[in-house]
Amino acid sequence: MRIVCLVTNDLSHDQRMDRICSSLQAAGHAVTLVGRWLPESPPLPEKTYRQHRVRCRYNVGKRFYGEINWRLWRTVRNWDYDVICAVDLDSLLAGTLLHRPGTKLVYDAHEWFSETPEVAPRPLIRGTWRGLGRALVPRTDARYTVGPELAKMLETDYGVAFDTVRNVPRRGQYLNKENTGGVILYQGMLNPGRGLEVAIGAMQFLPDHALWIVGSGPERARLEELAAGMGIVDRVRFVGFQPPEKLPEFTLQAWLGINLLRADSQSYYYSLANKSLDYIQAHLPSIQMDYPEYRALHDRYQCFSLLPELSAPALAAQIRALAENPEAYRQLQTNCRLAAEELCWEREEAKLLAIYAGLTVD
Repeated sequence: MRIVCLVTNDLSHDQRMDRICSSLQAAGHAVTLVGRWLPESPPLPEKTYRQHRVRCRYNVGKRFYGEINWRLWRTVRNWDYDVICAVDLDSLLAGTLLHRPGTKLVYDAHEWFSETPEVAPRPLIRGTWRGLGRALVPRTDARYTVGPELAKMLETDYGVAFDTVRNVPRRGQYLNKENTGGVILYQGMLNPGRGLEVAIGAMQFLPDHALWIVGSGPERARLEELAAGMGIVDRVRFVGFQPPEKLPEFTLQAWLGINLLRADSQSYYYSLANKSLDYIQAHLPSIQMDYPEYRALHDRYQCFSLLPELSAPALAAQIRALAENPEAYRQLQTNCRLAAEELCWEREEAKLLAIYAGLTVD
């Protein structure tokens, strides 16, 4: 089948879409990934599938969402394709407009869009996105998301079934772990609700540790000011954006990973973040919030240290407890190693391919 995947982000750092498109292409499909070009976008590396970027005049706000959907539609409308895959709610309008007779429309939900921290506190904006989702999602031919708990919530919200395809690395992506003592790692976007101000605050109580923040986003300047105000800039390193192939260099040097999310975002509460699974595949012990997806994985594999309260003193106390108990730390490493055998893309890939194999194209 000829499959076109639509995203609204820069293609250079979307590991999930790289895995999905690579797997579909390897299975014999002809795949094109269409996303956005930004002024700071790096050149795209060579991939087995086709890549295409569109340029927008606006990059934030209501005008951006209107423009990106128009440009996606305008770019793809004359192409030959069998399947349109709209990634997240912000590209689903374009996907629906491109869903013509004889084609199929697939919805890949990376998050619960109307419940994200940027949207949920704004009633009018949230209502608009919820209304759009409830109108368009039931019109899709197949749907999947990143975790089983989030799938249940999306099924309740939209009234249609969702499959699950976890965003996990391939086996062996992380090798030769250096395990640098004391380095606490966050990798991902620097967006609101990620708990990074808590992580920086915890460093005041952890003089023997350093925090590496690998990623970029709108919160960076505020977080840098926060670290400077606390007088801990020498122990909080802002690495900035790194392409996916460079991330293991930092992950393999860390002693502990963190994934801290605010519970007031339902999208975050029911999330299963990429980084939590990356840490497992790297055999890196990590602190995760005690939310449903992370609790379910921990109950099965005993692979996380779960944090019940998102506060700097609570986080610092949990980190100190691991530092003072090497045996408990080593047990987490062992459990991550065992979990990594099952939580890998080689297993999730089969679920993805089954979803597309079930589409009957006229």
